[in-house]
Formats: sequence, structure tokens, C-alpha cells
Amino acid sequence: MIAPTLHTDRLTLRMPRLADFDHHAAFHASRRAEWEGGAKSRKATWYIWAGDVAVWALRGYGAFSVELDGTFVGEVGIYQPDHFPGPEFGWMVTAEAEGKGIAFEAAQVALAWVGATFDWPHITSIIDPDNARSIALGLRLGGVIDPSLPGVDEGDVVIRHDLRGTA
Repeated sequence: MIAPTLHTDRLTLRMPRLADFDHHAAFHASRRAEWEGGAKSRKATWYIWAGDVAVWALRGYGAFSVELDGTFVGEVGIYQPDHFPGPEFGWMVTAEAEGKGIAFEAAQVALAWVGATFDWPHITSIIDPDNARSIALGLRLGGVIDPSLPGVDEGDVVIRHDLRGTA
């Protein structure tokens, strides 16, 4: 499956491209990857990124690359490696894009797409308990912390985003 292209007033959400990988490699090599299991080599990042892109073909959904004025500024969408308990809604932005409302804006349109496309009652965001900014964003998107839902690692904060009525 090829990702649809979604738009907000200032952002474009599109299928990932090979050129996006350099941004992921930089992200995963930096301290910004602390919430993703720590800094990783370019080689290790390739396997993560390629798996995330392959989810589009394998499961019919995945993460969108986010552009502002034609420049890659982040990623938002559905992740589901084999060891996840189900589809997970997540986001990341480049250092240059942080603090500009890009993750919130992109996540809103992506969540609306998920709600309109899949007959799921909810989707979860699985967040490291020390990642206060990401937890705050999940709650700002209208999600609620639901300790009854499984995370990936012990102590994960699981935020449930109800999808009924988001389309």
C-alpha cells in the first residue's frame, strides 16, 4: 500500500522516501533518541526505519513523513513491529521543528485519517514514563492514560485515543 497524502494549512504528510532516512539516522544518533532506546548506529537505524516503512506494504498503514515548505520535519503515524501489542500511534520531529506545534498539527490530521480509514474503537500511544513532552502531547490530542492497556516495556504510559467520531 502507498500512503495517501494528507495536508494541513502548512504541512504535508506523505509516504516516506529514501531521502528521509538521513533525518532518521541523525535523530537516532543524537540524544533526542533517549526515548527510543538510546542512540543507535546508522546501521541499526536503517533496520528500524526500513521496518517502519515496510509496515505500509505489510499491514496497510504506517508512519507518514511530515514536510513543512518541502523540508522533512518529522514523522507521525502508526507503528507496529512484531513485538508490539497492536497498532501504536506515535510521532517524532527534528530538532529544528520542535516547539512549533508541528507534531500536534500532524498528529491531528493523521488521527483523523486513522479514524476514517480503520474500524478500530481506539489506538494507543506507548510512551516512556519520563517523556513528559510526549505524554503531554498525547493528552493534548484528546487521549487518556489507560493503565489497563498493554505497553511494550514495563512502566510504559499507554494513552488511548478513541477513534469513534474522529473521522
